Amino acid sequence: MSYQLKQIYCRPWTLNGLSLKLIESHYENNYGGAMRRLNALTEELAATDFEKAPGHVINGLKREELIALNSTLLHELYFACLGGEGHITPGMSAALARDFGSYQKWKAQFRGMACALGGGSGWVLLSYVPRDGRLINQYASDHSQGIAGAIPILAIDMYEHAYHIDFGANAPAYVDTFFRNLDWSAVEGRLEDATQVAPPRPLIQKEFGDLPGLGVEEVREMMREGKPVQLVDARPRHFVSRQQDIADGATWRDPERVQEWMGELSKTDPVIVYCAYGFHVGCKTAITLRDAGFDASYMKVGHSGWRAAGAPTKMFK
Repeated sequence: MSYQLKQIYCRPWTLNGLSLKLIESHYENNYGGAMRRLNALTEELAATDFEKAPGHVINGLKREELIALNSTLLHELYFACLGGEGHITPGMSAALARDFGSYQKWKAQFRGMACALGGGSGWVLLSYVPRDGRLINQYASDHSQGIAGAIPILAIDMYEHAYHIDFGANAPAYVDTFFRNLDWSAVEGRLEDATQVAPPRPLIQKEFGDLPGLGVEEVREMMREGKPVQLVDARPRHFVSRQQDIADGATWRDPERVQEWMGELSKTDPVIVYCAYGFHVGCKTAITLRDAGFDASYMKVGHSGWRAAGAPTKMFK
């Protein structure tokens, strides 16, 4: 495919403190250069025999394609951020307060990150992460770093070509001028679009109906708060014998003999059951306990998730 130049989003002659010469040079030489490079690489890749080409050739072409493609995307976003008067909208102020504490706290972090790149190179992005439903500031050095699945909604170019014509080495002055020209309404529009992107599909164990499940973080918080939690390790014996550890605070119970030991549990305190990975054994054991009148749920991630979270374990006796 052939990539096409996008019309510059902002009106360069209206910007406050950013010269027409700077913006035209940025658009024509840097954005345009990245687009020309991207199309040249696209042609090279189309002509490459991936079954016969040396590994270093494939690696080099695909790495350069990543850099050029991200450069075009980020430059288009950068120009789309400009053209406003720098006044934060109520919607964006609320979103930044939710995820950073306040607009001022967000700005201090974003500005600090941008100024830290002065004399260097890279991007600072405000991105929305659908998986977590939140905004985060990130670096994107060499056009090639990004949070997987994140959607950038605001970008400042901190390569010297973005400011040296007007500001020389005074990167902080450029950053402050960028803020004065921010089009927050456009940023808010991009955030609205980003929030419509669904997070990755969660694992839904349909065969177990509406059995309640808890994450390892929730279980640990309950234990830290001293809540009366009955944590049951219901992995089959061969799993426990092989790994030789259980969660600290848990008691191992043979899932094949649940009818024998359930009478030792309290029906007034919640029971949380886990198995190796959070699938069949733990769920079935929890269902058996619920059917018997216990307030039972299962830990979604199992013992493997407990260990992955760095939670404490003890030797199995």
